[in-house]
Amino acid sequence: MIKKTFIKPLKFFILIKKILFLFSFFLPLALLHAQSYAIIIKDGHVIDPKNNVDGIMDIAINEGKIVQVAKNINAKQAIQVVNAKGLLVTPGLIDIHSHNFFGTEPDHQYENGNLALPPDGFTFRNGVTTVVDAGSSGWRTFPTFKAQTIDESKTRVLAFLNIVGEGMRGGYEQNANDMDSKMSALVAKRYKDIIVGFKVAHYEGPEWTPVDRAVEAGKQAGGIPVMVDFGGSDPPLSIEELFMKHLRPGDIFTHCFGQLGTREYIVDLQTNKVKPFVREAQKRGIVFDVGYGGISFAFSQAIPAVKEGFYPNSISTDIHVGSMNNAMKDMLTTMSKFLAMGMDLKSVITASTWNPAREIKHEELGNLSAGSEADIAILNIREGKFGLFDYTGYKIETNKKLECEMTIRSGKIVYDLNGIASPVVPPAKAAANASDAQKSKTH
Repeated sequence: MIKKTFIKPLKFFILIKKILFLFSFFLPLALLHAQSYAIIIKDGHVIDPKNNVDGIMDIAINEGKIVQVAKNINAKQAIQVVNAKGLLVTPGLIDIHSHNFFGTEPDHQYENGNLALPPDGFTFRNGVTTVVDAGSSGWRTFPTFKAQTIDESKTRVLAFLNIVGEGMRGGYEQNANDMDSKMSALVAKRYKDIIVGFKVAHYEGPEWTPVDRAVEAGKQAGGIPVMVDFGGSDPPLSIEELFMKHLRPGDIFTHCFGQLGTREYIVDLQTNKVKPFVREAQKRGIVFDVGYGGISFAFSQAIPAVKEGFYPNSISTDIHVGSMNNAMKDMLTTMSKFLAMGMDLKSVITASTWNPAREIKHEELGNLSAGSEADIAILNIREGKFGLFDYTGYKIETNKKLECEMTIRSGKIVYDLNGIASPVVPPAKAAANASDAQKSKTH
């Protein structure tokens, strides 16, 4: 006699629900293994200065790396496809002058203080994948900066170490007794994968001590560069002497388009021309960096320089709480200003990607070579009527402005303005999200 068994309707419903859930979970995983790439970026205008690529190309990404840059890569081979038609595709932008040692100390300014910014909130929405903190910490305070910001950020955070041991904490930067070349070099060598150089900043006085000690630290640390914010003196110190007698080729002069009374500037206001020794210094290898900041950029310097064909080697923001709410705004606004002044697009991209990578001696960054970490910016050139001004109130108008559509960091989409990835969420992640949602319903 055959014994018949019946499944109660409720149990049957639960069984079917479990089967469908398992199917929805494992099918995306099976598809994941069946396809060759995690992401393919289709039909974008790729500009990769290192590899001299400037045209419509596709980019294939897998396991966090760029696998291929070529025409007509089969989109069916990808888990996600990004439609970049009509958009610019560049290496992830590198901002080599930022201030990220944010904290809660009210009197510490940029060193563990409230004037610095947590990077992730202000990088990816601008296509920036790497920042270099410009001297917020010194050898004494760097371990705290590393633990609370560098190690916790999705943005790649590198650092120039302040020659002042305490870092960028207001009046402490005037303390020549805290400018220790040996200790600075020792800390830089210990963290050589993160610390890219040394910074001199805000020193007021006619002495060359801060510059010379920073350069000495750079030599002791194996030849890494120095970034100089030239502070102030009355009368101003000679930048010709700075370039020709104190700095080495590869050292960086930031705030290069500043026009302040206590600093000598690069454009002669009598002739409205770039001073001849400035051009010689650039040929010699001195790096001219924008470092826009709050009051460290003036159109009265930048416009005549760009008009003469004197371009900055690197474009950077000097972003902090003050500058981001002033004329500077962000990386893409700063880049847009140079486009508006007449700098060509490829030069602007070069000064925001490959040049800064070389300046900080991290040539694995700032390019789209096969095998490189997949740090990518996808940008739109918006058309309209835009006003761009400096802190003095001088304003120029332009009909084009850069905007970030997507940022990919280490092969993962970390910012997508308009949902140009399809599917927007990868199937495996969608399945994981569904699993999490299912678990939350059972608790």
